[in-house]
Amino acid sequence: MTSVRPESTIPVIPLEDGSAECAKQLVDAARQWGFLYISAGSDIPHSTIDWMFELSKKFFSSPPEDKEKCAISTNNRGWSSMHSETLDPQNQRRGDFKEALNFGEFSNGKAQQPLPPSLVPHEVELAEFADLCHELCLRLLRLFALGLNIGKADGGEEWFASRHDKEKGPSGSILRLLHYPALPPGTDYIPEVDIRAGAHSDYGSMTLLFQRPFQDGLEILPPNGGGWKPVPVNPPGYEGPPPILVNLGDLLSYWTAGLLRSTVHRVIFPQHARRGGEDRYSMVYFCHPVDTTPLVPVPSKIVQERGNRGANETEGKVMTAAEHLKSRLAVTYGWGI
Repeated sequence: MTSVRPESTIPVIPLEDGSAECAKQLVDAARQWGFLYISAGSDIPHSTIDWMFELSKKFFSSPPEDKEKCAISTNNRGWSSMHSETLDPQNQRRGDFKEALNFGEFSNGKAQQPLPPSLVPHEVELAEFADLCHELCLRLLRLFALGLNIGKADGGEEWFASRHDKEKGPSGSILRLLHYPALPPGTDYIPEVDIRAGAHSDYGSMTLLFQRPFQDGLEILPPNGGGWKPVPVNPPGYEGPPPILVNLGDLLSYWTAGLLRSTVHRVIFPQHARRGGEDRYSMVYFCHPVDTTPLVPVPSKIVQERGNRGANETEGKVMTAAEHLKSRLAVTYGWGI
């Protein structure tokens, strides 16, 4: 594997709506790292996050036959079993050491997919958590639009957010529960090639990552080179419950002609996990635009100055958000397009 550098210095940014300074900090972090931390608790209560992790453990500890009732399909909803997902197929000899449960968008508090028996009584809570995540993403998208100086006549702070409006149609947004089991004794595990989540970038606009204390393993490959860098659950000097880690996805990077970075990342086995230590649990909200959204240039001078790249490329067919997502999922799961 590539060498690993010391821990990152990804910033923790307090959110402040309408603040040009906050917007600038977000854009700067997105340009340098593609990742940033925001404090949990204000938009999404700590108690809500803790309860969601309890529901996650409840599901993943349920019998396999219950999980199989909601197996993942080509709509990217449902349960994916151990090794069924391969995020870095060119460098992995087998699939990721994880299992996951994907929820698509909820409608009026109702899941639009089969739910496992363990989570049927908690449908409303799951829907409410997904809504909280989406609202937080809209808040961030407005700040990014402010930081890119999009004029009011072109949509201003609502330029990105309006393209993620649930009232305008369905999207590929996904709430995902993840379980990375510790390695049992006698596992045929090779550190050089086996991994919890293969190297990849995320597909949508942005991602919210919720983690548990002391369950590290995330690494990023910084755009400026130098090898893999560990990203701690709690950044140095940060006390209290883990902050929310935000990373930018391919769509937002494409929209901004690569100005905002979609950084490659992975999840490895820390040494204690290789010895059969603690399982790792995380939750992710992948925020996507409405399916029919055309990936057209952002009306920002900062973006336009980057030249004829990404969405600034005006020749040829304009891809929609749904088309982009479908092409990426086909590679990850081996599905035909």
